[in-house]
Amino acid sequence: MHIGKSCLGLVYRVCFCVPVPVSVRSFSASAILLSSTSMAPEKKPFSRLPTNVTPLNYNLWLKPCLSSFVFDGKQAVKVKVSSATPKIVLNCVDISISSASFVSEGGQEIKSNSIDYEVDQEKVTVQFPNDLPIGDGVLNMSFKGKLNNKMKGFYRSKYVGTNGEEKYAAVTQFEATDARRCFPCWDEPALKASFDTTLVVPKELVALSNMNVVAEDEYSEDNTKKVLKYAQTPIMSTYLLAFVVGEFDFVEGQTPDGIKVRVYTPVGKSAQGTFALEVAVKVLPFYENYFGIKYPLAKMDLIAVADFCAGAMENWGLVTYRETALLIDDKSSSAHTRQWVALVVCHELAHQWFGNLVTMEWWTHLWLNEGFASFMEYLATDHCHPKFDIWTQFITHDLVRAMDLDALDNSHPIEIPVGHPDEVDEIFDIISYSKGASVIRMLHNWIGDSSFQKGMNLYLNKHAYKNAFTEDLWESLGEASGKPVEKVMSTWTSKMGYPVLDVKCKARTDNSVTLQISQSKFRANNTKGTTDDSAPIWSIPVAFSTSTSPLEVAKSILMEDQSVEVTIDNVPRDGWVKVNPGLYGFYRVRYSADLLTSLISAVKDQSLPARDRLGLQGDLFALASSGVAPTTDFLQALAAYENETNYTVWNDVSAKVSTLNTLLWNDDQTHENFKKFTRKLFQRIADNLGWDPKDGEGHLDSMLRSLVIGKMGGCGCDKTVSEANNRLGIHVDNTRPLNADLRSSVYGTVLSHGGGQDLETLLKLHQTTDLHEERNRIEKSLGHVKDPELIKKVLDFSMSERVRSNDRVFVIGSMATCNKTGRNMTWEFTKATWDKLHDMYKGMFLISRLVKQTTENFATDEMAKEVEEFFSKNPAEAAERTVQQSIEQIKQKSDWWKRDGQNISDWLKQQMS
Repeated sequence: MHIGKSCLGLVYRVCFCVPVPVSVRSFSASAILLSSTSMAPEKKPFSRLPTNVTPLNYNLWLKPCLSSFVFDGKQAVKVKVSSATPKIVLNCVDISISSASFVSEGGQEIKSNSIDYEVDQEKVTVQFPNDLPIGDGVLNMSFKGKLNNKMKGFYRSKYVGTNGEEKYAAVTQFEATDARRCFPCWDEPALKASFDTTLVVPKELVALSNMNVVAEDEYSEDNTKKVLKYAQTPIMSTYLLAFVVGEFDFVEGQTPDGIKVRVYTPVGKSAQGTFALEVAVKVLPFYENYFGIKYPLAKMDLIAVADFCAGAMENWGLVTYRETALLIDDKSSSAHTRQWVALVVCHELAHQWFGNLVTMEWWTHLWLNEGFASFMEYLATDHCHPKFDIWTQFITHDLVRAMDLDALDNSHPIEIPVGHPDEVDEIFDIISYSKGASVIRMLHNWIGDSSFQKGMNLYLNKHAYKNAFTEDLWESLGEASGKPVEKVMSTWTSKMGYPVLDVKCKARTDNSVTLQISQSKFRANNTKGTTDDSAPIWSIPVAFSTSTSPLEVAKSILMEDQSVEVTIDNVPRDGWVKVNPGLYGFYRVRYSADLLTSLISAVKDQSLPARDRLGLQGDLFALASSGVAPTTDFLQALAAYENETNYTVWNDVSAKVSTLNTLLWNDDQTHENFKKFTRKLFQRIADNLGWDPKDGEGHLDSMLRSLVIGKMGGCGCDKTVSEANNRLGIHVDNTRPLNADLRSSVYGTVLSHGGGQDLETLLKLHQTTDLHEERNRIEKSLGHVKDPELIKKVLDFSMSERVRSNDRVFVIGSMATCNKTGRNMTWEFTKATWDKLHDMYKGMFLISRLVKQTTENFATDEMAKEVEEFFSKNPAEAAERTVQQSIEQIKQKSDWWKRDGQNISDWLKQQMS
């Protein structure tokens, strides 16, 4: 499942209840120790399903009604009874079972004598009068359910038809634990089975499932309906089953191996599926070649769904997407969206091997699915679109965000024991996705692509159609590479956090340098000191580059002790040394003053490669925000970046500047001076880029222009504000459409400095567009308004029928993050509407995003206390860890301001004078 990098940063306990039965291989003692020392909420009682009766095949029949929003169902589940028992326990939520019976092989039907629901545990027990015979048998059940409006299970999705009429589709979203909302089942990843699905639907509708249709007949009880029988699926987990019923068009292609690929779109928009189709047709054979295993199904469908919580979902053979993660309009889609679609398509198709063919044994090992898919999406996108320079963008999209979250005391190890569905939902977060991808990237770089590829083939072949543990992967990669993979990588998956390397120059000659390097745990808030005798030691692949050959690794070591000395040859006395070239390692670096000075010079003349320029300022910022170094050191270093031209470097600098900007809301005059400082920092690149594309520019130039104009407009550059108003006026009166890459920046700039009429203009554009991407673009811009009356209007708009329920968090989050007044009013709004919001997003990762965005930008101890008290009285189920992370971040910002606020203020005054 792809939850989106903009969605990430969401979100994970000492157990007093029955523990989750897991293999002794599934987590280490150190993982338990580290996860229990953070301020995590208490575990909920939970136990996994009994395994004395397990499924072999589901023969499932469903008849959804898109007017009354209910569905009828029946199933004949072939099961294996391995020990005598008078009951069968399954998962079941919001399903009413009308009858159940059991038939053993060659035996008579045994009817159940009771059906008992355990609502809190999401289970149902089907009781029989006597023990069931050991061996194979069939469990028959009839049931009814609701097509809910919660975007999980089997649910309804509202859309507008070509005639303007409001209509509904029926859609599934089963990951992580919601197949049980569609049919009673063994809803655990290790309890795999095959599926024979039959759907009864209106004749005029498209009905899709994982497999191709093998039979179509008229429904005997209603001649307006058809009965579609689908081919049997491979053995797979319940969360990968899928159905979609509605009105759709499609575009179709085929891979060289003959696999039929279709992209389903809203009616009349099939052309918007062309870009995703091109990516899918190209990336499927890429994965087949890379993994050395053929895609096992006959077809691959990708479908855009109007109401969808996540970015996409990897259902085997039928991948579901948000419209904005699949559809590209040639005239109105931005370069950023085009790149986003490529990444999401590549992520979900990687899951067809990682997750679908081989599945994690339990959610503790979720990262095996998501970390690897998040890594592979970049590998495949780079293959399809090398000009995107996507691996450099990986650093800002994944590595940096993972490090920011993992520096908190309320982070969690990549592998963390989970049980109750609320706990499972919480670990679909930056750690599982982005830290997982980052440590895989580090591993890939350490062992090399050839060994990595060979190890993947070994792992996938050995565990195909089965389940696996993390240790199984390490075993295959170790065998392929001949390196101690499990010994090294277990320190990264079982431990929370990561190290900072303290690097000092111990000695120099005319042709070499000797470095003293020590490791310690990096913490987001280091105010209470830097030493910790109990801090873990990581096994760290450490590489070095030098001024002699900036693009090559001069030396590499495996650092397994707390400190080490390293001598690097062929470095002139005035040359520089860079630790972690390319930022493959998941650690920060603190250089001594002399080493840092030489690197800053290499930033100015750009002899330091782009990824290393990015990483240097990123580490300086992290050291400043944590209290290890003064913030003014970071601000002074930014002067070296005024000649920067790389999009991704500027993107990360912009993110750091935005974080500081939010901190400085604490003092109005300091904030004004910081805006002037920001304008000066971005002025040169703004002048060089201008407003209009030049001949020879590419994808990255378009994104850089949008970024820079947005930053200059937000900081009050008069010329930028004037031009933004002019271009929006020309766009609105249809004289000349506004370049899609500039729309977000122009909308935000106009609203930031405008009034009620400007807001009305944007709301009218929102109402008239039929492109979901454009609606989202406007929704994310609305938070720029500053007048309290307009802020209230936007917040009320967020809860109106004009905003889809899966997009409301965009509007609310934008309002909470763009200015101080909006932040304060949004928090009050969130508290006042909490019951409604919580009911709307309960059990979805969107609740975590809502909590994060409406709280984390405060920066006082008083607000930390207020947030803590509110959520102690109003629990955020499935977002408890996010609450603790936000409280910690508020306290960190408060300490940062108290420690450094006056120095920042004085420094800015001096600079501006």
